[in-house]
Amino acid sequence: MAKKSMIERQKKRERMVAKYAAKRAALNETINDQSKPMEERFKATLKLAELPRNSSATRLKNRCELTGRPRAYYRKLKLSRIMLRELGSFGQIPGLVKSSW
Repeated sequence: MAKKSMIERQKKRERMVAKYAAKRAALNETINDQSKPMEERFKATLKLAELPRNSSATRLKNRCELTGRPRAYYRKLKLSRIMLRELGSFGQIPGLVKSSW
């Protein structure tokens, strides 16, 4: 039950990151532009701080698509090592051969 909610929370974060990506990029560009006056850059910093926390890409974490496990994640398959072994044992992953485990 808890694992499903983590998967849903991760998907919600991914949607928020996509929604606010352009706005965050524009604000960051303003903040890092040394040619602009200090007041304008400070206002951009405050506006960036007002955006939702989950709209930041650093809040995303690679998680297994089936279990929501954050550790031992294989990017290519989007699975954790445990699910990779389990599905591989049943022959559900094409090209994966159980040699010795």
